[in-house]
Formats: sequence, C-alpha cells, structure tokens
Amino acid sequence: MHVMNLHLETDSQILEAYKSGERDIAATAFVRKHQRFVYSVAMRHLNNAEDARDAAQETFIRALARLDTFRGDSALQTWLYRITVNVSLSMLRRKRFVSFFALGEGNGERDVMSDAQTSPEQHTRTSEFERFFTTVLKQIPRKQRETFCMRYYDELSYDEISEIVGTSVGALKANYHWAVKKIAAQLRASEFYEPWHEHENK
Repeated sequence: MHVMNLHLETDSQILEAYKSGERDIAATAFVRKHQRFVYSVAMRHLNNAEDARDAAQETFIRALARLDTFRGDSALQTWLYRITVNVSLSMLRRKRFVSFFALGEGNGERDVMSDAQTSPEQHTRTSEFERFFTTVLKQIPRKQRETFCMRYYDELSYDEISEIVGTSVGALKANYHWAVKKIAAQLRASEFYEPWHEHENK
C-alpha cells in the first residue's frame, strides 16, 4: 500500500489516516501529539515517573487497539484521558492500595492509600463515608460530577478541563459551584456532619 506523505496535526487527520489503513504513520502522529498529556495525567495519579511512563505506554497500546472503532461521541482527548485514568488506577490497585473512591458510571476509581496507624474503627468510619460520598456523587448531574472530580481528585485546572471536555471555563466554574453546593447540602443532612462540625470547633 502506498504510504501517504502527510504531516498529521489534527485529531481528525490522524483518525482519517488510521482508518484508511495508514496505521503506522497515524499511530506515530497520535502518540507524538498526546504523549505529554497522557504522561502528565498518569503522573498526577501515580506520582512516580517510572510508573507514569509505564502507564502512558499501556494507555497508548490500549488506545491504538481501539482507535479504528472510535466513534467520536466525545473529544479524542477526553476518550484518551479516561483510558489513562483507568490504566493508572489499575496500576495503583496492583500496588495494593487498599481503599478506593469511586468516580461513578464506570469512569474509574481513585485509590486512597491506607494509613498504617489508622485504627479498625477509624478505617470502618472512613469506608462508610466513602460509600456515602460515592452515593452523593452519583446523584449529581454528570457534567457537574465530572467537573468536580477532575478539579478535586485529578487536580486539573479549569483551562485543562476545558481542553479535555470542550466546555468553557465559565461553564465549568458554574458546574463546580453547583456540585459543591449539592454535596455540602447532602453532607449537612448526613450523620457525618455533626462529628466533623464538633471536631472543627474544638
């Protein structure tokens, strides 16, 4: 097959070349375009350069295996972000992180390292709160929940989130504001609020 001598810059050009059979050149352009983004996302979750490189490699292996079936229901970077998060969190689970925090709707989990000095009672209470908070998050509209999780757990800036999901910074700030407001209302009405409130006022 004749290899097209194309300088692939946009995602649409890369996808077109990949689906038309020019997989090598498209794959190279795909990795070059997104490698810094994928590595930075993995690094936020893993906080280890070697692990982040391994996660980035695994992410691209998975993404390239599915690239010809990508339907464009979301931005390509959003799709790639989710794969990166899933790969990173799988690596954390393999490292025996023992607690997890669900993002909801199959978007992955954020693992939380357990404290070796935490008592069984404290661990049980923490697990109960995580289950409660997972339920609260699932009740929040998807866009608000996504913005909250990307800001709070992934520690992404509004500009970074805007690039990923294609939503204006102003709209993202509104999403975050409403998510926090709804979470706070649920927390104040829960059994967990009074102990925290008492602790803060000691």
